[in-house]
This record gives sequence, C-alpha cells and structure tokens, in this order.
Amino acid sequence: MRIDLHTHSTASDGTDTPAELVRAAAAQGLDVVALTDHDTTRGHAEALTALPEGLTLVTGAELSCRVDGMGVHMLAYLFDPDEPEFARERELVRDDRVPRARAMVDRLRGLGVPVTWERVAAIAGDGSVGRPHVAEALVELGVVPDVSGAFTQEWLADGGRAHVEKHELDPFTAVRLVKAAGGVAVLAHPGAAKRGRTLPDAMLAELAAGGLDGVEVDHMDHDEHARARLRGLARELGLLTTGSSDYHGSRKTCRLGEFTTDPEIYGEITRRATGAFPVPGTGGRP
Repeated sequence: MRIDLHTHSTASDGTDTPAELVRAAAAQGLDVVALTDHDTTRGHAEALTALPEGLTLVTGAELSCRVDGMGVHMLAYLFDPDEPEFARERELVRDDRVPRARAMVDRLRGLGVPVTWERVAAIAGDGSVGRPHVAEALVELGVVPDVSGAFTQEWLADGGRAHVEKHELDPFTAVRLVKAAGGVAVLAHPGAAKRGRTLPDAMLAELAAGGLDGVEVDHMDHDEHARARLRGLARELGLLTTGSSDYHGSRKTCRLGEFTTDPEIYGEITRRATGAFPVPGTGGRP
C-alpha cells in the first residue's frame, strides 16, 4: 500500500489542478494521497469529483505558522473544514497573502529586479499567491536558476533581502485548532535546515505535550542524519512518523510517491480523526 500524505495543487502553489493531481497520483500507483494546499481547502471539492477508482483521498491543509521569528509548517489532516474558529484563522492567513506578495515585489524592484505584480498574479492564477509564485517570476527573469534558488538569504528565504512576513499561526495554537476541529496535526519537514532555522528539540517536545500527533520524517529536504535524529526523537516523544513527497507539480523536482507513509501509521491517523474521513475514489464520478 503506497501512501503520500503531502501534496499541493493550483489551489495554492502547485502546478497541477486538483483533478490532475489525483489522476497523476493514481497513475503513479498510489493507493492514498492527501491534498494539503497552503492554508486552504478550496481544492478538495474538485479532487473528490475527479477521484479515480482505487485511490483514496485524505483531505487536509498545510498551515503557515511562526514562533520566535521562525517559520514552521503544520500538516492538518481530516479536520472539519467548517469548524468556525479554525476556518476564521485560515481565512486570516489567506487574506494576508496578497499584500505580502505585493510587498515582496516592491522589495525586489527596490533591489533592481524588474519583476511586476501583474506577472506574479498571472503565475498564481486562481491559487493562493505565495513565495513560490514570486520565485517562479525570478526564474523567468533569469535572476535565479530555479525556484529553490530563490529561497536564499539573498532573495526570499526567511530573513532574506526581499522577504516579508505575513500573518501566521503560532504552532501551539495551530495544534489546538486542528484538534478542536477533529483533525490530526503533523509537523511538516521539521529538519529542513536549508530552508532556515529549524525547530529546537525542546519546542518539539512542548508541541508533543500540547497534542501534536506526529512529525514528517521521510522528506526530500531531510538527509539521512536528520531522518535518523527525528525518528529517534519521535520515538522518545510518542509521535507518529510520516513520509511524503511534498509534491508541487513542475514547480519542484520531487515526484508523487517519492516518499511514503507506513500503512500502520496511516491507519492510526485515520483512527484519531473525527472531523472528516478518507474518501475512496468512485472512478471520477461525483
């Protein structure tokens, strides 16, 4: 059983529509895929309508969080999307994305980069605009060789010359909101040091005490040392460990199913969730 619990569509910063994503997941031989767009559930309906027979969809979102000036991402699975407090917080985060992206464009222009808001908005399309869309505009202009090259201190990384902060959840609040909405909370790529500062072990322990369910261990941004360390820490703290592709379509080099989650761990995630349930495919029929 092949299970990928972290993917993105055009509802946020992926390049596949939700329908294209679930069809691609089935073609890659996945049995379960989670759609976890940034701070939004907007792609779920389309994915469910197009869900191929034999593929199960886990609904979710990747939440933008910040603590002590450090960016943290939280994967939320199988929560009730209509729970009022959680829905309000996701909306606040989404609403701040446009002014933030505009401010990054302004900073880049101040650095001599001829990027335009119109082009960034066109790249984002109907998705929730974010740094990857600004990064793609930089690639088009030849400023950086690829999207990853834009996430440096020179450009868009946390604390970088063109970085602008946005409204983000405290991760402890995020865990509380996810759990209150009947969901399961898993910390995304916590050992991705190349993205910037990583969460201290002591804070991970505090999150575990506060209800965090698990950590994403097998991820393209974790080397073998980071995976072994996180697996050991998760064992000490009683946390679940997941593996995922963090698929973004052509925007990143990762492939669907590049890393997967153990079926027993997936089973425990589904047992813990009360806000929503995995949906088996019906062959693309609503």
